[in-house]
Amino acid sequence: MTGERGKTEPAVPRQSRVERSTKETQIVLHLNLDGTGAAKVETGIPFFNHMLEAWSKHALMDLNVDAKGDLDVDLHHTVEDVGICLGRALREAVGDKKGIVRYGASFLPMDEALLHAAVDISGRPYLVFNVPLQRTRIANFDLDLLKDFFRAVTVNAEITLHLNMHYGENLHHIAEATFKAAGRALAEATRLNPRITGILSTKGSL
Repeated sequence: MTGERGKTEPAVPRQSRVERSTKETQIVLHLNLDGTGAAKVETGIPFFNHMLEAWSKHALMDLNVDAKGDLDVDLHHTVEDVGICLGRALREAVGDKKGIVRYGASFLPMDEALLHAAVDISGRPYLVFNVPLQRTRIANFDLDLLKDFFRAVTVNAEITLHLNMHYGENLHHIAEATFKAAGRALAEATRLNPRITGILSTKGSL
């Protein structure tokens, strides 16, 4: 079905709802691929909330996250488990992958920082993470956790994702640009194109 300006509209809403409950975390996440970037995120980690909201806004995907975790023990469980849920939600919402552009890329400047994200909704999980944030933190948030987050997203969404920092100094700018670039690349890759018949692969499947 084609709507205004020739934009393809999905036959069914491309949405998903994922729940995950363990002894460490309880998470409910809802994702709408064809949203406007509206976000309602509560993880108990203010900096992580901010990053997820930035991702949602630039991905043009509506995102609702209600996560409760053992933050008194460590932030790792909550960050990684939200990544697991977001990855699963992406995989479910994309569905059979018919009609999607499949590939997406974005250069994202944020003041002195420049990040690049490239994604292939390939069915083959692979993460390249060249963003030097090791052994650094913002407030109480260890930026090492961002690689764990994106790995969890990649594995559970079954996508290939490359994240590369070209340059940057301010840690907040680098982290935020990483999330925004990833969001914009996914917005392009999940976009429906009326010129694509079936799955965009010479093999006919992904």
